[in-house]
Amino acid sequence: MHAVSTRGGTAERQQFHEELRFQAAERFARGEASSVIARGLRVSVRSVQRWRRTWDEGGPRALRSQGPASLPRLSQKQFAQLEAELAKGPAAHGWEDQRWALARVKTVIGRRFHLTYTVQGVRKLLVRNGWSCQVPARRAIERDDEAVAGWGKEVWPCAEDSRR
Repeated sequence: MHAVSTRGGTAERQQFHEELRFQAAERFARGEASSVIARGLRVSVRSVQRWRRTWDEGGPRALRSQGPASLPRLSQKQFAQLEAELAKGPAAHGWEDQRWALARVKTVIGRRFHLTYTVQGVRKLLVRNGWSCQVPARRAIERDDEAVAGWGKEVWPCAEDSRR
């Protein structure tokens, strides 16, 4: 018997997809064609064909949602600890620059919690908890490389001295 995955998502979304599969099952029982069902439910014919195979092998019960594809492996308490580690900055964890890359967050999770995540898994974990990617898509057209270089040579040393 096939298990029907909802590929994660919210509980409401899972319930919505499960209801679609149950509507399809009623139409399978009436002998409707997959293309007609797909058009009526506004889903792909391939999805309907997959659901029909599952229904043929296991009946309507086989079309039930199996829950999320994967549960978050870090608890909320652990995620709060991870955020505290990230707040310390990359330098506190041995990196010279101040950029948090997904691979670096993956390394911190491995060191701190002894869990292995993929880079995409780290991205999903962070997005699920309200974090977002902050990488500029491109360099600003207005950027003046000479002014940037001059600022680094002239202004920054003065600013650094005034802090000390």
